[in-house]
Amino acid sequence: MIKTIKFAGFLLFIGILQFILLMKTSEFIYPNYSVAKNFISDLGSLKANTFIIFNSSVILLGILAALSGYILYINIRKVFSIILIIAGIGGIGVGVFPEEMGILHSLFSLIAFLFGSIAAIIGCTATKSYLRFLSPILGLLSLISLVLFILRIDLGLGIGGIERMIVYPFLIWGLAFSGYLMKE
Repeated sequence: MIKTIKFAGFLLFIGILQFILLMKTSEFIYPNYSVAKNFISDLGSLKANTFIIFNSSVILLGILAALSGYILYINIRKVFSIILIIAGIGGIGVGVFPEEMGILHSLFSLIAFLFGSIAAIIGCTATKSYLRFLSPILGLLSLISLVLFILRIDLGLGIGGIERMIVYPFLIWGLAFSGYLMKE
């Protein structure tokens, strides 16, 4: 059981790490891309020179997060595991249905954002380390940012900036949590 939990952590870590690296790479090579003015999903637009890099990366993140959640569910059977699986499915949908797909893309983005935030909030139930104190803070930061994003309140960060305030906290949590799992 311990080895499989470590493997779940490894999968989650690889998924998040490759996504962060390839998202940043996509931002660098997308002409005139602005992290303040552009949506993250603009990187996956079928019109973008980065669509293959970004969409394959977010699909891989979703697959690895869902697989990690499944392995955790088999071993620890916590609601948290199901939330992680749903967040992963949201990520897969974001990549499969680029922003030109309208409502489908928006729906899967919402699923990824909402369940990624919730996973971070309740992730404190799956750890005995100091991470249990940081998890709800990062998750709530993501969730509050999601509400602001939906209301189009960007706090001066631009629409892309407030969207990153949804995504970055739960990705940071995921990296920390995956490290915790790999240590176990």
